[in-house]
Order: sequence, then C-alpha cells, then structure tokens
Amino acid sequence: MLSTMSVRGFRSSAVEACYTARALYSSVPDVNHSSVHSTSKDSVSTPEQEKHMYKYTRAHVGKAITPFSDVVISHASGTHVTTMDGRRYLDFTSGIGVVNTGHCHPKVVKAAQEQTGKIIHSQVNIFSSEIMGDLITPLLEVMPDPSLDSFIFWNSGAESVESAIKLARSVTRKNNVIVSHGGYHGRTFGTMALTTSKTVYSAGFGPTVPGVFVTPFPYERQVPAHSHSDMTSYCLESLELLFKQQTAAEDTCAIIMEPVLGEGGYVAPPPDFLKEVKRMAKERDVLFIADEVQTGFGRTGKMFAVENFDVVPDIMVMAKGLASGFPLSAIVSRKELMDKQVVGSMGGTYAGNAVACAAAKATLEVFREEKLLENVNARGEQMRTALRKMQEKYPIHDVRGLGLMIGLEFNKDVPANTAKQVTVECLNRGMMLLNTSVFETVRFIPPLTVSAGEVDEAMEIFEDALKTVFN
Repeated sequence: MLSTMSVRGFRSSAVEACYTARALYSSVPDVNHSSVHSTSKDSVSTPEQEKHMYKYTRAHVGKAITPFSDVVISHASGTHVTTMDGRRYLDFTSGIGVVNTGHCHPKVVKAAQEQTGKIIHSQVNIFSSEIMGDLITPLLEVMPDPSLDSFIFWNSGAESVESAIKLARSVTRKNNVIVSHGGYHGRTFGTMALTTSKTVYSAGFGPTVPGVFVTPFPYERQVPAHSHSDMTSYCLESLELLFKQQTAAEDTCAIIMEPVLGEGGYVAPPPDFLKEVKRMAKERDVLFIADEVQTGFGRTGKMFAVENFDVVPDIMVMAKGLASGFPLSAIVSRKELMDKQVVGSMGGTYAGNAVACAAAKATLEVFREEKLLENVNARGEQMRTALRKMQEKYPIHDVRGLGLMIGLEFNKDVPANTAKQVTVECLNRGMMLLNTSVFETVRFIPPLTVSAGEVDEAMEIFEDALKTVFN
C-alpha cells in the first residue's frame, strides 16, 4: 500500500499534466465534501492528501475501473465507511451486496486473522484443507434443499457462473443456454454473453460466446402486460416458443436466471413464475440454474431467494455475501451431477482460499447467533414503508423488493440520469447509494446488520436528496 509520505513525494505536476482526474473522468460526481460531517478527531490524512491519493490511483488504474466518486476509503466498520481525511459515510451499497454482516464484523475478522496464522493458501487440486471441510457442514445446513449437497468453490461470482454452465454442458452433453431479459451474470468474456441488463458490459468485445438465447422476465417495463398473471403467462408462452423456434430442448443444457433481477432493476417475479420455469426445464431435460450471487445469504429475507418461490434449482451459484468481503464463491448441485465430471476439469489457483473459507464459516455463525434474517425482514419493511410515503410526494413509479434488496424506480417522464443525480445528492449528505438498470432506478442494499435508527437516518437523507432534485 502506498504510504502517506509516498503520496506527498509523488510528482504532482506530472499527475496534473497527464492525469487530471476531472478532465479524464468527467462522469465522477463532484462531491460536496464540506457537507459531510467528519467524526474522526484524529484524522490520519488531510483533504489534500486524500486528493493526491485519488489522483495517484487514477493515474495508474485503467479507465475501465473508474469509481463512483472521488472519495478514498481508509477503513470501515458496521454500516459506515471512513475516508482518509476522516469523513464518515453511511454505506447503503454494502460493496454491491457483499458485506452482509457489516464491514469488518469482529467475528469474521478474528476468524480470518486466526486462519492466516495456520495456512493461507491450500490449492484445491493438490490437497484438501481442514477449514474447507469445516465450512461445508454449516453450508449444508442452510441449503434450500438437502439434494444440494456437493460444492465446488471459486473466487468470484462470474467464475462460479461459468463453472455452472460448464457443469451443465458436461452433464447434459448439450450446448445452448437460455437467459432472462435484464439478467446480470458477470462481465468476464464468458459471462458477458449471458448478461442482458446493459450493453456496456459487452459492447465492443464481440463476438461473444455463441449459443445464448434470451427469454422475457416478468417486469412491466419489458413485457406488453401489466398484471402479474398476464406477465407470467406472456413470459412462459415466450419460453415455450423459444424452445420451438430458436433452441430445441435437445440442444439446450440449461436455463440460468437470477431469482430476483439484480442489475436489471431489483425486480422480483410473480410468485409462481420460477416454479413454472423449473417445471418446463425439467420436462425437457434442461437444468435450471439459480444465480444467487447477489440475492443469496439473507439479502431477500430468506437465506436464498429461491426459498421465497418454493423452487429447488439443479445448480445454484453463490458469492458476494458468502464470506463478508473475502473473495469466495461456489456452485452447489446434486452429487450425482457433480460426479459425472472428469477429474481435473475444474479448479483454480486460488479457488476456495483457506482464509476466505474461515471468513465464510464465521459469517454463517453471525447469521445464526445474531438472527440476521429477522432483522432483514423488519428493516426491509421499515424501509419500504418510508419509501412508499415518499411515493405520495415525488415522481416515484414503484417501490419494490424483498428483504433488504429494495429498488425504487422513478416515473418514465423524469429527466435522464435522475437516479444518478439522486445518488450524488445522497453522497453529498453522507450516504452511499447506487443506481441500477437502464431505467431510472436506485437500489438500497445496506448491510443486513443495519439498525432501525440507521434506516431512519438513511430515509431522512434520501428524502432530503429528493427535495433537492425535484424542487
């Protein structure tokens, strides 16, 4: 890590001449730092040092990775992050739904520290690790069905999505994959072909992996129907036609869907939709893959989102909330399917890292000991109630979501970039919030440990931001 002295010594004139952050990255919002309260009495850096650090990293990190704002985070705890110069922000992004137990939960930190002193890297294709075995037992206990009993661990969600497709192809000996309109499954070369939430993830990188077909998802902005029953009927009939017209069942290995659309707008389907999709897949010897990367580990009020819809996937993908910020992901399936794969066909250098496994085991203990699912449902209802009251005063089309995966979509006639502007105003007031979707939508994904008081604070900040944007 670059020290403060290194930042001071960096050639700022060269940075200004070649890498002026504002010139190169005009999309980064101009945060009004003066309006964000500093709670740190012993700030380790000055505002000027933080600006230098931002410019330094922008000079040496590719433009494709450009942060939402110019704040530079030094440390975090619970639902708050703190910048280098001591400004404290309420974090309602959770690192895009990752730190479900809050930033740096003491139990998770302790587990990782202890594991670091035992073994850090235990390569899965060389030998088994004790900590991975210790993690599997509590993981089995929270699976949505006992049939999901065999795991393969990875590092990221995209890796696990690709391995799920690899498993489906090897088991069925078929190639084609069906995805849902508006779904997000990653931005690696393989997963960007499966992603339909935005074109930015694949534009200019083609041709993408072939054999991917898109079926409608029951979201009123994307289908010519409005009632839940009409949307469900339309989407299921479209899936039926897809099998008849574009990808025959004998050519199709899997249907992969997010149980709740993530980057596509935080849209939960009607109650019977996923069950019907699974039925149609099973009738055709097509596997159903649930991408629970963003929805899993309590985010929707159940341990996994599929539990809200009473459906059991053939393969389930998980990541993000699994290890409270440590890079760990996994797929789970029936052992009978997993055992059909050839030895050595799966694996990765860092897959199932020992320290990350220790963090995941501690994460599951936090869920149980602190009754996080109860808090998720209570705080989610609190937040939706507050947002629906705001809906009566502002151009808000919809407040939706399950648990603490909440989307708020503005009316169709609001100006472009309204959602982004609202998030900037929230940032100016000390809260981090993200927009999502190609429609004007913001998403609320706080840590699952968020308190009632913190939700009240967030709602006050959000309404104040709405007043500024719309008045």
